[in-house]
Amino acid sequence: MSERNGHTFIPLEFEHLSTEEQVSRAHEFELRMRTRRTVRQFSPRQVPRELIETALRIASRAPSGANQQPWRFVVILDPEIKRKIRIAAEAEERDNYERRFPHEWLDALAPLGTDWHKDFLDIAPCLIAVFRLDYGIVPDREGNLQKIKHYYVQESVGIACGFLIAALHWMGLATLTHTPSPMGFLSQVLKRPATRNRTFSFPSDFPRTTLRSPPSPRNLSAGPPFFWNDTTHAALLSPTTPLTPLPLSKTMRRATRHL
Repeated sequence: MSERNGHTFIPLEFEHLSTEEQVSRAHEFELRMRTRRTVRQFSPRQVPRELIETALRIASRAPSGANQQPWRFVVILDPEIKRKIRIAAEAEERDNYERRFPHEWLDALAPLGTDWHKDFLDIAPCLIAVFRLDYGIVPDREGNLQKIKHYYVQESVGIACGFLIAALHWMGLATLTHTPSPMGFLSQVLKRPATRNRTFSFPSDFPRTTLRSPPSPRNLSAGPPFFWNDTTHAALLSPTTPLTPLPLSKTMRRATRHL
């Protein structure tokens, strides 16, 4: 162990792999993730609790601003609570589809066949609600409660949810990222503190065996990824017309003087 600015650091646990093993793992993971789909029709088959607990431990390993881990996961298994969530979600979603959503958004949803009915909230045996913590409350030295600001909350919670989705898919479970807006009802139904703002909910279960999904073309067709290097600033995976680098801000110009 070592100390830095009065804080203890421990040795990094890291496995060094051969290039062959890295490539093999990369291809295996890509092959699994290529089959990931958003699912809205679930089997009522029960999910082993150990799988959900393991997936949440994996999600909690996500990076976060200042390692503040500004998320809380709430697992809902009780049929009555799920029913209350469905009733509240459908009330909001019906208003969304019939009044709030602009025509462009409805057109974008049309190929997916979605509407305000959310029966999956009843059928899926497991729902996972994700709450973000914009700030924490901790006691000071005198025992008085004080607010502690959290940083990069949205980004941190989003990354944790990405870990969660990947973990559940790797385990052979299907998910749906459900984001009814507004979602104030989740805090009320689940009796969450005011410090916790709802972000996502995930029905997590086995898909229905007869399920069909729409085709999901990905993703390089939208444009090849950028590879930045020292000489050209940006080089494309496939050679094309060279890009013109964007002008640097004053802050970035000051920073680059020290590189």
